[in-house]
Amino acid sequence: MADEVPVVPDELDSFSLILPLPFRVAIILVLGVWAWGLNLHYLRAIKIDVPALIHYPGRSSATEPSHHLSTYRLASILTIPLAASLFLFWMITHGNQQAALNWQILPNLYLLGLVATFVIPVHFLSRSGRYRTLSILRRISIGGLAEPQNGKFGDILMADVLTSYAKVLGDLFIALCMFFTPGKSSTGRPDRSCGGPWLIPLIIAIPSMIRLRQCLIEYYRVRASNQKTGTIGSHGWGGQHLANALKYSSAFPVIALSALQRGFDPAKIGLSETSLFRLWLLAVFVNSFYSFWWDVTKDWDLTLFSVSATKDRNDPDHPFGLRKNRFFHVHEVYYAVIAIDLMLRCTWSLKLSPHLYHFNDLEGGIFMMELLEVFRRWVWIFFRVETEWVRNNRPPVPQEDVLLSDFGNKYEDE
Repeated sequence: MADEVPVVPDELDSFSLILPLPFRVAIILVLGVWAWGLNLHYLRAIKIDVPALIHYPGRSSATEPSHHLSTYRLASILTIPLAASLFLFWMITHGNQQAALNWQILPNLYLLGLVATFVIPVHFLSRSGRYRTLSILRRISIGGLAEPQNGKFGDILMADVLTSYAKVLGDLFIALCMFFTPGKSSTGRPDRSCGGPWLIPLIIAIPSMIRLRQCLIEYYRVRASNQKTGTIGSHGWGGQHLANALKYSSAFPVIALSALQRGFDPAKIGLSETSLFRLWLLAVFVNSFYSFWWDVTKDWDLTLFSVSATKDRNDPDHPFGLRKNRFFHVHEVYYAVIAIDLMLRCTWSLKLSPHLYHFNDLEGGIFMMELLEVFRRWVWIFFRVETEWVRNNRPPVPQEDVLLSDFGNKYEDE
């Protein structure tokens, strides 16, 4: 425990007493591991080889557990101490504010153990998978991007996932900042200006910066290839990569205007609070709908917003708004996912309701928004990986589908 007793001027809300910020960060990170295991499991069940797509080394023998089982094992090892630590915290604090402040060591020890789990060289903890994850993180941390034959798709997938964890990374920094600040406690009321008004927005912007740089790298690769051959190749002149870079750039005004609203000072900004809110609203509208359009049209190759959607309306192999080659052959699944993606891209609209205006500012509301974004990304991965597999393999239209309820026993591991 800290030597100096932490004091906070405001009372802790009931949600933070039950789930302090470090525990919330840990829960979302562990859920992400479980979610990835489910991605691997179901995609394997419908014969999509995710390890091959991301150029992950295959199993050297039939006795080794499959990739999703290794991921489940790692997730279980992470979950058990998390549950024990959280239960111990509840038993010790009993909802007492001062006790919650004093026992910040419990969730922070777990976060330290979480990091150590990915670093320590223990074979049964999916060592190769953890090392591969760390190597990808090191490469993309500065916006790096592997060549296509060396796992470019895996780098892009990881970087896109990080954009959905941007606020979680911000919360992780807040927890660490409060832990090391005298007189504060990481289990107290989150100080979202810890480290200065612009440091946390900068951290939240880093994943978008990473993807922005990756898009520019792809653009320059296409240009170099075209200059080498003297013709415009199959990848065009690279305009799509610039358009993708613009999509990630559209997140920066949202982050900056959100920071200005949090520390609103009309004397410094030169705008009224209403004008600032309207600018923020315009920025999130552009970012949300541009990103939604990109998800549907570019990431999933669906034809909902293209001219061919109308032309192929009567083609039984090409349902309206979808594409011919599909692995999820219940058409309604695609339409449902499009609707879910749109709704979750527009969670900012909660601020437009007078009754829900402060929902995004409540600790429980912030946690819920982070969970929903991780859920959206989990669903997005299924269809993004399926799209990449179709691009690489172009299978015929299957006649039957594997339902989610079937994958646990239809393709059981040997």
